[in-house]
Amino acid sequence: MNSNGTSDLDTTDMTLQMKKILLLACGSFNPPTPMHLRIFEIARDHFHERGTHQVIGGIISPANDSYSKPGLISSTHRCAMIKGVLQTSDWIRLSDWECKQENWTRTRISLQYHQNYANSYINDINGTVNEIVPGWLPDTIKDMTGNVQVKLLCGADLLESFAVPGLWAQEDIEAILGQHGLVVISRSGSNPEKFIFDSDLLTKYKNNITIVTNWVPNEVSSTLARRLISRHFSVKYLLDDFVIDYIKRFELYGAANQTNRSDKIIERPKIFCCGSDTLTNVKTLLNRPGQAVQIVTDTVGAHTIEHEDEVQVKKQKTSA
Repeated sequence: MNSNGTSDLDTTDMTLQMKKILLLACGSFNPPTPMHLRIFEIARDHFHERGTHQVIGGIISPANDSYSKPGLISSTHRCAMIKGVLQTSDWIRLSDWECKQENWTRTRISLQYHQNYANSYINDINGTVNEIVPGWLPDTIKDMTGNVQVKLLCGADLLESFAVPGLWAQEDIEAILGQHGLVVISRSGSNPEKFIFDSDLLTKYKNNITIVTNWVPNEVSSTLARRLISRHFSVKYLLDDFVIDYIKRFELYGAANQTNRSDKIIERPKIFCCGSDTLTNVKTLLNRPGQAVQIVTDTVGAHTIEHEDEVQVKKQKTSA
């Protein structure tokens, strides 16, 4: 028996009976912020706490370069930054499918593609689907049965954008809500439920809209980050260090000429080649803490390490 009063076998059966879902977030990710990843964790906790769905994976799907948004940089850079920050996640993956299309892809099409591909892979009885699992699919999908639903993970602002005239086609909204569903991460104090109530279309699909409150708000957006970077202000602790380092290295968002700022990422220690005698000296230094050392480079580029005591002896001999 476990702490919930059920056996491990019962828990396994309950997990198998839960609906399997993939969470997909679309957007420019220009640049990716910690909140872009945090919303995945918030959503998964919500579903697991209630035991209604099994979240088998998360997908970040950045928009194509043809997406008409001011200041949008190449998807090559955006994908590289996303890959970097996802190194710390064991379940959120990058999908560059949208980026590889000839033109911008509507959200509805992206949801349908990822859902259809996932289910085709799971139900591939004849072995016609490529045996190589795409990077955005969880490795565990090989052992799954049944169908997976891909839900659109978003903030309350996307939900409210459904009411903007001409921004969304009604058939797209109905397809997103009817065939996939929304997982809306809302800020404390906001009222998405009222927004849904005020809309006949959203009310029609209200059972497919999951509202999750984020109790730890983070107002750092990509727009704010770009503005700070372009004005040469520090974004340390607002963005992942990998992203900051990448932006500076490629001078993105107007980040040129910032290499002398005090918030520069500390460079990794430089590694130089040395012989066994130098390595012996290094080991010796480790056993002699609290003393200064000096690295001396001779005319042919060879490095030697001299201890503080040795430097003082040399100075005395020279003065003599």
